[in-house]
Amino acid sequence: MALTRQRLRELIGLAEPTVAPVSRRVEPVDGHVVEHLVLRLGDVEVRGILTRPVDNARRLPAILYGHSHGGGYAIGARELLDGRDYLLDPLGPVFARAGYVTLCIDMPVFGERATVSEGSAAKALLWHGKSLFGQMLSDHAAALTYLGSRDDVDPARIGAFGISMGCVLSYWLAAMDERIAAVAHLCCFADFRTMIALGAHDGHGIYLTVPGLLKEADGGSIAALIAPRPQLVCIGEADSLTPPSAVARAWAELEPAYGGVRDRLRLVSEPGIGHRETLRMREATLTFFATHLVEV
Repeated sequence: MALTRQRLRELIGLAEPTVAPVSRRVEPVDGHVVEHLVLRLGDVEVRGILTRPVDNARRLPAILYGHSHGGGYAIGARELLDGRDYLLDPLGPVFARAGYVTLCIDMPVFGERATVSEGSAAKALLWHGKSLFGQMLSDHAAALTYLGSRDDVDPARIGAFGISMGCVLSYWLAAMDERIAAVAHLCCFADFRTMIALGAHDGHGIYLTVPGLLKEADGGSIAALIAPRPQLVCIGEADSLTPPSAVARAWAELEPAYGGVRDRLRLVSEPGIGHRETLRMREATLTFFATHLVEV
């Protein structure tokens, strides 16, 4: 039986909490604006960082940004402003100058939520039959709800972006939530069954352990649920999290979902490149969002 969005939501345990803004501090910064937010997700207050153009008198396209892992538990949403060593430079200002409203929130155990370890949080949830990634995706969905509710955002033109952990946050949520109009994801698209066979799966944090997932779904079949919405996949062929055989198997499950419509699905595969963004990936991402969120 083919994987469905509803079944994937059940496997993940997607349960979007209610979301409400608590506070907002606006900071003009060199040609764009940064908003420092506190959002209440259910009964938890969560930091959000948002970048936008100076002029937000009209509804703009937006990007839900999933921050990465990289062991940077103290960083979280600050990645949007400070970047990471595997990014060319911080993307918050880049997206703002390009005309997007971009939001990133601290995922559980990251940023201002780094009050317990990843292992501690994941184990407690696994013992309850849940997963840390399910909690992350639920919070990410709530952030999407907030983003779409803003007066300066066109809810029909919201994309998702992420690298590494942010990659899986972005394309998995897009698979389950059709409010995401287009998704660009970097450096984490692969078939997990092949990763296990290669012994490469241990490079992932325990956050990504979803009990029973591989009985019914894998990277390619999850990404296929995004079709026919536009999708950009970027990988480095020397990246231990995207080994070529694991990418090939995932791509073989994903590509048929687009029925040969090449302008909606693109793979940027960089020979000799490890776990990092490249200039070609950056250019492809900006062109992708300009095509599918601006020029529509």
